[in-house]
Amino acid sequence: MRRIYFLAPDKAVSKKIVSELLLARIEARHIHVLAKEGTPMEDLPEASHLQKSDVIPALEQGLTVGGGTGLLVGLVAVALPGVPVLAGGAILASTLAGAGFGAWASSMIGSSVGNRRIQQFEEAIEKGEFLFMIDVPKKRVEEIETLIKVHHPDVEFGGTEPEIPAFP
Repeated sequence: MRRIYFLAPDKAVSKKIVSELLLARIEARHIHVLAKEGTPMEDLPEASHLQKSDVIPALEQGLTVGGGTGLLVGLVAVALPGVPVLAGGAILASTLAGAGFGAWASSMIGSSVGNRRIQQFEEAIEKGEFLFMIDVPKKRVEEIETLIKVHHPDVEFGGTEPEIPAFP
C-alpha cells in the first residue's frame, strides 16, 4: 500500500473527492481527511490518532533499535567468561525483551508527537484547506492521482509515501 497526500481547497470539493474515491472502489477506511481543529467534518472520513501522530513510525524505530540493543546485550552476555548462560536462549531473550521495550517506549513517545509527514501541510490546513491521506495499492497510485487531477485541477498534491504499514 502507498499513501497519497493532497490538499483540497474546501469542504465542497472534499466531499466530491470522497464520493469519487468511493466510486473508484477505495474503501472508506483507506480515506483519511484532516482539517483545521474545530472544523465540522460532517460526513468526511476524519483522520484518526494513528494518522495524526507518529505512533507507527516511532513503533518501527523502537522495535529496530530495541531489538538491536537487546541482540548486542545478549552477545555480550554470551561472550563474557564465567557467566553461565545458554547461548541461544540468552541472545533470543534479550533481543525479544529489547525489541518489546523499545517498541513500547517509542510508541508512547510517538503518540504524543504530531505526524512528521504532515507538518509540511500545517500552514495550508490552518488556512482552511483539507488534507487527504489515501491508502491505495501500489499499482493504483497513478490511476487515483489522475482521477483526482482530471476532476479537480485545483487540488495540490503533496507526494506519495513509499510504504505504509498494512494494519492501521
